[in-house]
Formats: sequence, C-alpha cells, structure tokens
Amino acid sequence: MKKEFALAALLAMAPLAASAADGLSYTYVEGGYAKLHIDEGELNNPEGDGAYIRGSFGFGGSYHVFGGYNQVSTDQRYDVFGGPLRIDIDLDQSELGLGYHQAMGERVDFLAELSYLRQGTDVTASLPGGPESKGSNSFSGGKIAVGVRGAASDNVEGWLKVGYLDGGDFDGTFTATLGGQVKFNPTWGIVGEVEFIEDETNYRVGVRASF
Repeated sequence: MKKEFALAALLAMAPLAASAADGLSYTYVEGGYAKLHIDEGELNNPEGDGAYIRGSFGFGGSYHVFGGYNQVSTDQRYDVFGGPLRIDIDLDQSELGLGYHQAMGERVDFLAELSYLRQGTDVTASLPGGPESKGSNSFSGGKIAVGVRGAASDNVEGWLKVGYLDGGDFDGTFTATLGGQVKFNPTWGIVGEVEFIEDETNYRVGVRASF
C-alpha cells in the first residue's frame, strides 16, 4: 500500500513539470562494485558480489536513453547425503530503456522511464569427486518507473524512483530505487544506489563521469 501511494503521488506531480534542472546531467557513464542479496530463508539468504557498468545519453532537451549490465557470483555449501554439496551461481541483470525528464524547480526534475529488463541465472552443482550438474534460466519483462531527481548543492544530488515490473516472465511486482552522487568536480563523482525488486536487493557503488 505504501508503494502504491508513493506511485500515485509521483504521478500526480507530473503536470507540475516545467526543461531539465540546472546541474543535472543525463549524459554519463559509470561502473563499480555490485552486490545482490536474495531474501530466501530456505537457501540461507544467499548473497553475491560482482561488478556493474551503465550509462545514459540525453537528447532533445527532455529525453534520455539508458542501459546497464551487472553480474554477481556466489557459492553455497549444503550438507546432504553423500557429502557437502557445492552450488556456484552466476546472476546477471541487463536493462535498456527510454526516459523523460522535466524540471519541477531550479534543482529538481521529474522522471518517467520505460525499460526492458532481463535477469539470467547460471548454476553449477557438484559433490566432492563427483560430476558437475549445470543449468541456466532467464526472465525478462517490461518496467515502468516514475520518480524525482534533485541536487541539494552543486556537489550532492539524489534520486528516488518507484516502478512496476510486469509482462514476459514476470507476474507483476513493484520496484523501488534510492540513490545519490557526491561530485568532486563537474565531471567526476562517486555514486551509490539501492534497488529493490521483490525478494532481491541490489547494491551498487561506483564512479560516474558526467558530460
């Protein structure tokens, strides 16, 4: 209910949008460390570590295209009949989309985004001295999100987005993203972000170059 209320509130602010706020660039590349936490008690709440890369390109004054890819890996150990079972898991996520942004004030933008999201999993299971068993799976669907992005100063900004993921292999789930950037100069900055998708939490910390 809280996510639904936040979504409705952000949609209601759309008519207040008036061009992009000063100091907010929608053309950038970034990359860094990625961490995934899966809330699944039966699997001991597995976590994976890896890396990510993504970017955005602004055009037409109020539009931007964006995309990203991240991959994390984890290995789990389970005591089963016949010895310790080892499971190695590689998880990846890719996204490609189109965004719209308009100024709501001198330092605040309204955001609306539509994207294609794909998640893939590769699993390898093995027992000591035994053969390996491998499997893979993927899920894809469409995501729509709305939010706000604002600058508290020339060097600090943040963003909040709520969305809905549905279609394809997804049955429909809300998403939420909270992030921020600390800039050292007009080009370089440190970014951090947390993204929630159903029982998954994605953490990202990286370096961004804005143009």
